Amino acid sequence: MSSLSYVQFVAGATGGWAIDSLRTVVGEPLPAASRLAVVESAGTSGIDVVWRLAGVVSSERYVTAAERDELRARQPLLGRSDADRAALIPIRKNDAWWSLAQDERRAIFQKRSGHVTTGLRALPAVARRLHHCRDLGEPFDFLTWFEYAQADAGVFEELVQTLRQTEEWAYVDREIDIRLSRS
Repeated sequence: MSSLSYVQFVAGATGGWAIDSLRTVVGEPLPAASRLAVVESAGTSGIDVVWRLAGVVSSERYVTAAERDELRARQPLLGRSDADRAALIPIRKNDAWWSLAQDERRAIFQKRSGHVTTGLRALPAVARRLHHCRDLGEPFDFLTWFEYAQADAGVFEELVQTLRQTEEWAYVDREIDIRLSRS
């Protein structure tokens, strides 16, 4: 049995999340839409679609076993009733990133940029799930979904700003910051 979980983020006029802002950080923008549906299957029939991004949840590729275990122990579940805010941040990294060997990417990701360490500081206030999409022919390499309570918005902002200042982000050539609220 496959451990992959296919997830679509479908923007349009329907969905459980209101799109409060859609900001292009770098690269090409996405079209404006008012709502976002998170669909955990391949079908989207009956959903109004302005744009659709898809990815798979699979094994963690840049973490050690100890980091994975710590993240899992401290990571809250998605869908918490108090998590009335969310962010979808699609990211594409440039060819220079993908030409690096796995150990070189890992060194930038954690040793020099502290990605996991920074993420751990936001737990348990911010829940997150990473979706891989580079090998699916999608326009982004990663889709990161975050959920948090309005009271923890400052924790989330600090997380995002800290990561964007790292060496790792020098390799990002397309990023969209989509903020949402549950309604």
